[in-house]
Amino acid sequence: MTCFPSCDGTEATSVSTLTVDAFPTSLLFVKIVRARNMVKADLLSATDCYVTLWLPTSSKEEAKTKTILNSNEPEWNETFCFRIQTQVKNILELRVYDEDPLTKDDLLFTVLFDVAEVRLGERAYSSFILNSESNTELEVEFIMNEILDPPENLITNGILVSRPLSCLEVSVTKERSPKCLEGEDKLELRVKGSYEETQKTVLDSGLVESFFFRYPAYWEPELNAHLQHWSSDDGGDGNNSTASLIMPLKLLHMGQEVKVILPIVHEASLELQLKTQDCQENLDMRLGFDLCSQERDFLQKRKKVVAAALKEILHLEENLQDHEVPVVAIMATGGGARAMTSLYGQLSGLKKLNLLDCITYISGTSGSTWTMSSLYEDANWSRKDLERPINEAQKQVTKSKTNAFSLEHVVHYQRELSQRAKEGFSISFNDLWAVALEYILHGKVNDFKLSDQQQAVSQGQNPLPLYLALNVKENHMSTANFKEWCEFSPFEVGFPKYGAFIHSEDFGSEFFMGQLMKKNPESRICYLEGLWSNIFAVNLLDIWNAFGSSDKFWQQHVQAKIKNIGKENSSYLGISWINPTGMLSKIIKDILTDRPLHHHVHNFLRGLQLHKDYYQQSPFSIWKDSQLDVFPNQLTPSEDDLCLVDAAYFINTSCQPLLRKERNVNIILSFDYSLSTAFEAIERTGQYCSKQGIPFPKIVLSEEEKRHPKECYVFMDEENLKTPIVLHFPLVNNTFRKFKVPGVERSPAELAEGTVPLAGCCSPYNLLNMTYCKEDFDKLLKLTDYNVQNNRDLILQAFRASISRKKCCSN
Repeated sequence: MTCFPSCDGTEATSVSTLTVDAFPTSLLFVKIVRARNMVKADLLSATDCYVTLWLPTSSKEEAKTKTILNSNEPEWNETFCFRIQTQVKNILELRVYDEDPLTKDDLLFTVLFDVAEVRLGERAYSSFILNSESNTELEVEFIMNEILDPPENLITNGILVSRPLSCLEVSVTKERSPKCLEGEDKLELRVKGSYEETQKTVLDSGLVESFFFRYPAYWEPELNAHLQHWSSDDGGDGNNSTASLIMPLKLLHMGQEVKVILPIVHEASLELQLKTQDCQENLDMRLGFDLCSQERDFLQKRKKVVAAALKEILHLEENLQDHEVPVVAIMATGGGARAMTSLYGQLSGLKKLNLLDCITYISGTSGSTWTMSSLYEDANWSRKDLERPINEAQKQVTKSKTNAFSLEHVVHYQRELSQRAKEGFSISFNDLWAVALEYILHGKVNDFKLSDQQQAVSQGQNPLPLYLALNVKENHMSTANFKEWCEFSPFEVGFPKYGAFIHSEDFGSEFFMGQLMKKNPESRICYLEGLWSNIFAVNLLDIWNAFGSSDKFWQQHVQAKIKNIGKENSSYLGISWINPTGMLSKIIKDILTDRPLHHHVHNFLRGLQLHKDYYQQSPFSIWKDSQLDVFPNQLTPSEDDLCLVDAAYFINTSCQPLLRKERNVNIILSFDYSLSTAFEAIERTGQYCSKQGIPFPKIVLSEEEKRHPKECYVFMDEENLKTPIVLHFPLVNNTFRKFKVPGVERSPAELAEGTVPLAGCCSPYNLLNMTYCKEDFDKLLKLTDYNVQNNRDLILQAFRASISRKKCCSN
């Protein structure tokens, strides 16, 4: 059972600024009194009940009452004390268990209690109804008192809270160590709840070795020192002995050095020097909801480029004022090589229409990100003819992929992932997909990184690329029940829902309470390409199953979810690129054993806590859409790692970054690459926005339009001028059959070139086919190029309409 105050129906409040202020802490006393009418979990005996208490905002440890044997009316009368900060959301979790000496203890009931219900200086009694039918209840008493300790300096954006950290330095002076200590003696130091948690050393030769533990002071942890000592007698026989020390860190005075003794044997001891001090207060991440300074600077520069391009293309007599320049964005969906090829074609069409300079943002997910990441290796790509990058893409798409798992390449993958693990990264199935994808897309090792793309937007010379992924709970919860948008740009990676962002080069490094603890090397772009499109790792799952893996869940799980990108029946779905044997099989098994499918990366929100009013804040309210959002103890800041997946696991769209009100996108060119569901992604996006209260036009289509889609649709809200105008381009072959370029009909000899096999299970463009022949590549490229050019008038009409809207709003 869950008892928790409802947050529904409360109006969202606006929050936009970062605040730093001092707030006192309080002492919460929780007395577990008794339970009444307990229901037996074991038919053979009465309950043996105990209660656990967990308040993660106060302590890393779970408290526990004694066990009352053979009683359906257990009475404990035990009191527990928690130091709490009332500015954060403190949810106390009480769990009632029936102890079982032979099997796992039975969890009978769970109670979640919002500590904010207890007022300072008052005593509160609560009788939680655990089972209304049997009238089972748990009686608990709460008391909240003030503390005279100095207040805490909190940094918050109204949703997340960073609390101060302390740092413990432990110095081991080895030259003063007893002679009885040898190189085999091992010292283990542990501060539970600290970032470092446990550190070990061997007491060999050396001078002084220091260890640092960074921890939240309010947890009041202990230092546990444990020495494993090996000694030998004259006869050569030896024996092990241990020595331990427990030091509560709250007994140490800040800035003062204290010496403690760890007794060993025969009056010998090991001296440890302890010193605590405050950590830096500045955060290494950005807590806020505005755009970062680099993106704001980009927008100022790009606005000038867009204004000049619009004046020329629309034949405007006067220059546009800054507030009159519309923000135009390309929204590309996923779809593997089909999406990659199609986006090249559409960008080529926009280039020929001189419209690329009118675009401010390009967002992508899955296969469309492959086009984007390749283009942005050239700092001036949109100012040039796209023939070179298109030719390179054609070369990679049309080559054979069988070499991706040749012995030579797999040995390279093994070395690559081993080195990556040494650098501090968690290796997953996704990483093997990433290095294989690097060969598929580039044919060689590509050292380019996401932060390198800053060069391509430094002068506003290209649109700003935005990439999208989902943070999920792996395996035990579907994306329908929990998902969080995570966006990537050349400047930052972050969660709009929490207003938390880090520098793109710090993605994959280790953070704690908003501070950078360990700087890991920035990953090559291939690892992000693999992350953004990891739904395609199903091909590697086919290989894995060919090796005899008994875990069929992964394959079934991914192949079911792959329908979100394309529902066509693919003849390629069950085909692996190769069927390796022998040494090759062994190497891949070594790489993949016990690796999760999804991309796991260090959680840069780790340690941060939820503000007491987080649920009512408008930035959180816009993006909250899961069952867990009302349970702060289970949200992302409580996790050690992020679990990031292809956004198509939920909706095959990259719209989310464009819907942030801070970006104020006025026109969206929606490029959809689905073969059989031309409107599913845009319709689901519209439904999602309606549910979340995000401005987006209604997507209204007739059954005839759904059966026979056109090349372009315009969706706009005539009443709400702040709603973006959406031009939706399905992947269809209509007038291209008869026209090779807009206005120029095909000759009878050219009609075959207008036949593009988009439909059917044998279509070369099916989702998991990564290899096209040159003819199929060229046809898809020319089709998508043509569809954009053929709808030039609709695009220009949308530009004019948006400028009129902005002028109207300014007046």
